[in-house]
Amino acid sequence: MDQPIKAFVFDVYGTLFDVIAIKEQCEEVFPGHGEAISQTWRKKQVEYFMMRQLMGKYDTLYAVTRSALKYALEDEGLESTDDIEQQLMDAYLHLPLYEESEAVLKQLQDHQLVVFSNGSHDMLDPLIENAGIKDLLDKAVSVDEIKQFKPAPAAYQYVLDQLNIERDEVLFMSSNGWDISGAKNFGFQTAWINRKEAPVEQLGLEPDYVFSDLNGLLKWK
Repeated sequence: MDQPIKAFVFDVYGTLFDVIAIKEQCEEVFPGHGEAISQTWRKKQVEYFMMRQLMGKYDTLYAVTRSALKYALEDEGLESTDDIEQQLMDAYLHLPLYEESEAVLKQLQDHQLVVFSNGSHDMLDPLIENAGIKDLLDKAVSVDEIKQFKPAPAAYQYVLDQLNIERDEVLFMSSNGWDISGAKNFGFQTAWINRKEAPVEQLGLEPDYVFSDLNGLLKWK
């Protein structure tokens, strides 16, 4: 360990919460299409916020996620309504935690624990509240406060400004390779939660640590 860790900063979607579990709600509404909808929905969500970042056309992740849902449904040739779309959007506020998430947060209470998400507060805050982990966190930071999506350096600088510590005193966790690359590029120590056994992104920005789930963080307990 190069530098003592003073703050553990967690990504949210795919890291603490199982975003692909939304396929169950998609399957209920559109039988036989749940898996395809959920995969395309997540893929286009990421593409859309990155495209918006590059184009300088920011919108909240809530709006981005709804646009991605519309695309996913149309891609499957499905007819939808505003009510159905709202039902599926509401499911984003009730995503399940990964089975180890709460226990790991409880065991790291001697450290500063922060979540840092591309999710806007209208998505992020209800999700944390509904999962019952609000009291386990010191802070929930959204890029919506600066309107710069990760992996832009300005986004990581913003969360660092909230922490009042040096960048190499942060351990940033994400299951998303692009997010780990962005955080590593910025100068955070990084722990990739590689739940899918994916290869490392070929960007010359390898993570400092690689774990199959959040239990790997307990080495700092």
